[in-house]
Formats: sequence, structure tokens, C-alpha cells
Amino acid sequence: MAFETFAVHAACIRGVEAIPVTVEVSLAGGVPGIQMLGIPSMEVMESRGRIRCAMRSAGFEIPRSGITVNLAPGDIRKTGSGFDLPIAIAVLAADEQIPRDNLDRCLIAGELGLDGTVLPVKGEVAFQLLARDMGLSFIAGRSDQHVPLAGVDCGFIDHLSQLAHGMGDAARHYLDSEVLEVTFEPELDYADVLGQEVAKRGMALAAAGELGLLMIGSPGSGKTMLARRMTGILPELSLQDQQEALCIHSVLGENIDGLLAGHRPFRSPHHSISTAGLIGGGRPVHPGEISLAHGGVLFLDELAEFPTGVLQTLRQPIERGYVRIVRVDGAFTFPSRFQLLAASNPCPCGFLGDREVPCRCSASMVERYRGKLRGPLADRIDMMIDVTRPDPQVIIEGAEGMSSAELRDYVVRGRAFRAWRESRMDDADTEAEEDESRSIDGVVSTFGLDEAAEECVLGLSKRTHLTGRGIVRLVRIARTIADVAENERVMQDHVLEAAMYQGRRDQ
Repeated sequence: MAFETFAVHAACIRGVEAIPVTVEVSLAGGVPGIQMLGIPSMEVMESRGRIRCAMRSAGFEIPRSGITVNLAPGDIRKTGSGFDLPIAIAVLAADEQIPRDNLDRCLIAGELGLDGTVLPVKGEVAFQLLARDMGLSFIAGRSDQHVPLAGVDCGFIDHLSQLAHGMGDAARHYLDSEVLEVTFEPELDYADVLGQEVAKRGMALAAAGELGLLMIGSPGSGKTMLARRMTGILPELSLQDQQEALCIHSVLGENIDGLLAGHRPFRSPHHSISTAGLIGGGRPVHPGEISLAHGGVLFLDELAEFPTGVLQTLRQPIERGYVRIVRVDGAFTFPSRFQLLAASNPCPCGFLGDREVPCRCSASMVERYRGKLRGPLADRIDMMIDVTRPDPQVIIEGAEGMSSAELRDYVVRGRAFRAWRESRMDDADTEAEEDESRSIDGVVSTFGLDEAAEECVLGLSKRTHLTGRGIVRLVRIARTIADVAENERVMQDHVLEAAMYQGRRDQ
């Protein structure tokens, strides 16, 4: 006698998280067919046809009675093709065609092919994290990009016919280590960038101080080469940041080989990107490029070409480290802590100040173009460096410059010293470092300027008409230079070097 009802654990993706769903199946009299309840989306409704064909192909019988499937809770819209496998298992278990042992201790997700093949689904990392939190095993289709998370008992099914003898035929995998073992080797090396030693040091300082950086230079000066190598000088991801990044990439079906190899993400969206594509949105709501850059680098090439409205949406995510999107069906929060890099030509034609190619732009054209760079993101860009085309002789001779390993040592050392320094400060002083509205006296006391450095800052602020925010930017760069040099006090030399990284900014 078949059970009237049977239930298994499943899940659906909401944003970047998996939320638990109970798949309840009832076999009752009536017209044969599958009725779906629980606000299923179109792809979930289509699972009825896939399940029928897959069950036949796997040698199972389709129950002759009516089949009612309820996806609980009933107030959340269920999306994704990952319900195919749990619904099929619940139907077969209710009809006593497969053993029911241990099914109540499994979280199941998988798509079915018409031939009974079990396919992987997007969001495997999120499903695993939910299974671990619920104390369940995770059963799914085998994936080429399986992520071995600590404390998760995983079982993989290749074909629905394997269930004839229960879950014992599922290939098992268990990892009890809390850390993913990776060997970090930068994909690109700064040693390949010739004749840009000042710019390379600026990149290292930006990475050490987590400062936003804008590169201005003519086409072919090496801005993109400099940007693409920055992930190789950032410290290793923490376990939490790595899991968050893996979860985001997994939910969107992005390749995660680089993350598993220890590489931080690098995202470079085109300037035609929409607001939803950049910060997230759509239906169902999904993360955007800034969340895909979480833990890594967001590079905005041709910054002046981005629509002002799109750039405006970046202000709060940069400040908070996350983006919050509110829709009728609820609020979604996505992590978005990233290193901001941007690049731009100095003028519309790109050759203002170039040693070889004359600029064809009028003064008014240059001013309008520069006005775009002083737009919504200007307050979030701490450093501006001019990148000039290197001397051809330097490239021909192939003179060696600083490598990624050397620059990474600067970054790691600077961040470690800053952490040590901040550990000796109280919470008020730590928060004050982020306050851009304080007086020069407050800046001096918080950032630890010596007397000569203080006089230097005052002199620069008068000569260049620095605003209060500009002074804080200058001192923050100088503080980073001091941290890299492992100096508790900011000295005059640090301030003078910091002034080099103010660029052609409208003070």
C-alpha cells in the first residue's frame, strides 16, 4: 500500500542564498496527472514533463493516481530547475518504488534530462551551506565545478535509475577541513609591465590602503595592463570572503576555477552596462557586477563614458560593503566589498599631454570631458595617477621592474602594520579615520602626523586650495605610505609622495 503523502527537503535560490523548501507529494485517487502547488514558476511547472519522461527512461512506473505536489512554504515563489530531482524522489518514495531510508536526512537538488540523467544546477555552494546549517547531507547531480566545503556530506547521482537501491549508490564526498587548500600563483605579473614603476607603486599603495584609484592616460599607456594585475598583489581571501564569492559565482553559473585556485575576482563591465547589471536587479533578483567583484577588483574602464545615473548607484555599496535591493516580494542584500579601479583618457581624443601625438580637442571639449570625471564617484576615488606611454627604449631593452611578488609584499606588510596600529586605537579613533568632515587638527591627531608633516599638509592645502575632503584624502594616502614603511608617525616625505598621487584633480 503506497503512502498517501511523502516529503523530502529541497531548496530554491533567493538572491545569493538558498532557502529551505519542503517538497510534499500526495498520491490520491482521481485523474492521473501532476498538480503543482506553492507558487511554482514556469520552469518549475515544466518539470512535470521532464519528471514523467525521466521516470520512464529510468525503468520506473508512473503512478496511475493523481499526484499532488506542494512546495512549502506557500508564500514564496519557487524558481529554478533544481526541483526536478526532489519531486521525482518524493513521488517514487510515496509509491514505494525506491527505499525511503535516510531520505529525511538529505537536501536534494537536481535537474532531470528526458533520458533520466541527473544534471547539476546553479547555486551548488548555496545549497551546500544550507545543508550544513540544517545538518543534512546534500544530494545532487555531478558537477564539473564541485566545491568541497568543510562539514558537508555530499552525494552525487548520475542517473535516476541509481535510486532503485536507495541513496547508497550515490557517490559520496566529505571534507572535514575548514580551509580549502589552494596554491596561489598570480596569473599575470607586474614584471611584464615595463617603464611604469611609479604607477606600479601607486597600485600597491591603493591595494594596501584599500583606496579607490583612477588612472588617466592616453591609449596604449598601459592602464588596462596595470589594472588586470592588481588581483595578484592583494592578500589571500579570508575563508568567509571566499565562501561568499564562491556562492555568488555559483548562483549565477559563473566559472569558479579561479576562486578555487586562490585568485580574487576581477570584473571589468562595459560602459554600456545597465544599473541592474551593475548593482543587481531583474526578475528574479540577481547579483550584479559589483557583487561578482566581491573580494576582488572592480575595474571601470573609460570611466567618463559610463552614464552618470549608473555611477551614482555605486556610492552606497562602496561605503557600506553591500548593496540592498528592495522589491515588492522583499529585500535582497548582496555583499559588495571590492577594490575600485578606474581608467580614463585625459580628453575626448585621448592624447592631451602626449609626447608624440598632438591633441585635437578644444579647451571647452576638454573641460566638459573632465567634468564627467568630477561626477558622482569623485568623492570615492582617493588616488589619481597620470599614466604616460613608456619610453620605447625601455621596452626594447626589457629592463626589469617590480614584480607582483615584490608589490604583494608591500601590500601584505602595509595591511598587517595598519591592523597592528588600529589594534592600539580605541573605536572612536578607528571610526574617525573614515570621517571626511573633520578639522585639520582632528586629522593630525587621528592619522598621527608629526610636526613637519602637519606643516607640509597645511602648505599644500593653501597652495592647491584643498577642501576638507581633499585634505583627508591626502593624509589617508600618506598614512598608507607610512604603514607600508612600518612607521607609526606620518612624516613629511610621506605627505610629499602622497601629493604625487593626487593627479589632475579639481581640488
